[in-house]
Amino acid sequence: MTQIEQALDDYISVRRSLGFQLRQPGSLLRDFVVFLQAEGATHINTELALRWATRPAEAEPAHWALRLGIVRRFAIWCSATEPLTEIPSADLLPYHYRRKPPYIYSDEEIARLLCRTQQLPSSKGLRARTFTTLFGLLAATGMRLNEVVGLEKPDVDLDQGVLHIRQTKFRKSRYVPLHYTTVAALNRYAEARDRICPAPSTSAFFLSEGGRRILAQTVRYNFARLSQQVGLRAPAAHYGCGPRLHDLRHRFATRTLIQWYRDGLDVEGELPKLSTYLGHVHVSDTYWYLEAVPELLQLATDRLIQRKVHP
Repeated sequence: MTQIEQALDDYISVRRSLGFQLRQPGSLLRDFVVFLQAEGATHINTELALRWATRPAEAEPAHWALRLGIVRRFAIWCSATEPLTEIPSADLLPYHYRRKPPYIYSDEEIARLLCRTQQLPSSKGLRARTFTTLFGLLAATGMRLNEVVGLEKPDVDLDQGVLHIRQTKFRKSRYVPLHYTTVAALNRYAEARDRICPAPSTSAFFLSEGGRRILAQTVRYNFARLSQQVGLRAPAAHYGCGPRLHDLRHRFATRTLIQWYRDGLDVEGELPKLSTYLGHVHVSDTYWYLEAVPELLQLATDRLIQRKVHP
């Protein structure tokens, strides 16, 4: 193992011990180290970092900036033990990340998507059930996709109506209570799953036709394809752009906040509850919805005006 390979292993190990999963950054950095070695380099220099970051040439500037930022953080780490390391300037590929405004699905769009999902071809009758229930759970709870596909059977307590989410983003674990209709849907799925696949190769709650854990990329692919079929995405290569699975999480959060405002609740006081339910690291992550969704911003403004008129 070369010195830079060892540095990368140490870097990933330490970052993960601090709660960072580094799935994409870890994969990209390994590719970068292979690139350095192919160029005959033994340490990071700015010219090579910039050349690697701007591949592929047709990618968006935001993608280039993301790649260079990942290398830059690794270079800062390496500079502590390798004095020849060059740290690329943050101004080389300037790009300021802006969170995409959330797409708020309507009830009719969710119904259309789930109806089409129920028609997925399935040799054993499990595929359509798995994806329909999985999409429904994302919409009903606002969970992250990795949290749902990572569920193990013991994590799903249908007697108590609670999910145990274990060490997901930033290694935070939490319990997610479920509505009785969601519990009923999960019960129906579990019964069908156990009947169709009585001896799976995994303890995962959601299974593929072959009795294996459903992968996140498989879920995203099927979602993109189905979204195009029901008109949520325009026809295009690679199933185009449009509403994302993660927008189901945004839908849950914004609809909860809107309902709290309409019910006259103290939304600022309730926000920590929603933040905990969603698994946000900081309440400020939940506050983002107040300015990202026009209806919420208007409701917050109206509430502020009412307080000034009737202190």
